[in-house]
Amino acid sequence: MTAFAAATEVLFADPHLARDAVYRPAGAGDGIPVRVMLRQPDRVESFGETRLLADTTVIDVRTVEVPGLAAADSFEIDGEVYRVQGEPIRDSERLVWTAELRPT
Repeated sequence: MTAFAAATEVLFADPHLARDAVYRPAGAGDGIPVRVMLRQPDRVESFGETRLLADTTVIDVRTVEVPGLAAADSFEIDGEVYRVQGEPIRDSERLVWTAELRPT
């Protein structure tokens, strides 16, 4: 295990940084318990001369727990279900997926 992998394990185990969630691949009924880091930042987008403020929901999840994360998969976090919007991306070490979510 690399130092980065070990650090990732520690961060996702921390109850102040990560939380329990249930991952469901698109079209599958059974859920898989995982740990995620949830962020809900405001994002500013420009459209011509107009600036729009949008709420977003972004998660980080370990690739070891969810090796094939894809658009339309879903996560249940604190009783609310979110669907992966767009293509998730992996970090340079291929340890963590980052995905934008939308409520269902």
